Amino acid sequence: MNMNHIVVVPYEESWARRFDEERCLIEEAVAGLHNRVHHIGSTSVEGLQAKPIIDILLEVADLQELDGRSRCFEAIGYECLGEFGLPGRRYYRKGGISRTHQIHAFEWGSLDAQRHLAFRDYLRAHPVVAREYGELKQRVAKVCRHDITRYSEGKADFVKLYEQRALAWREQMHP
Repeated sequence: MNMNHIVVVPYEESWARRFDEERCLIEEAVAGLHNRVHHIGSTSVEGLQAKPIIDILLEVADLQELDGRSRCFEAIGYECLGEFGLPGRRYYRKGGISRTHQIHAFEWGSLDAQRHLAFRDYLRAHPVVAREYGELKQRVAKVCRHDITRYSEGKADFVKLYEQRALAWREQMHP
């Protein structure tokens, strides 16, 4: 699928398997670094509509050590794009114009890592909110004219609201 085209599709059971396969490759690429690899984003929430790109969160103890592994990521098909507009992140994508996977790497415990995990867990625990989110993504995809900025902006208010709720919920669940 050409990722210049923004298409939201029904949940696919294969997404969990594709993540597991990729996690094995990533763990080999970062062997020896303290790390955790998580499936995040809409493809990680059973039943949720999504763009069919596997989002991965990689938490590491030290981003500079991770930067030294660029060749390992290139060897498994990733482009290493540095911060890519977000300080404190390392971004990797796989598949070129037909992107299949993307990695968002942060240091352990960073607010960005916690935000991604809390949002995922909140959607998993609140299927009504997940359904609303899927319907919103479907509507935005139809009107954004394949413009990723317009697509992101169309979801931004919903995501910000529920990220804040998710962080508060997570704090209540795990004080």
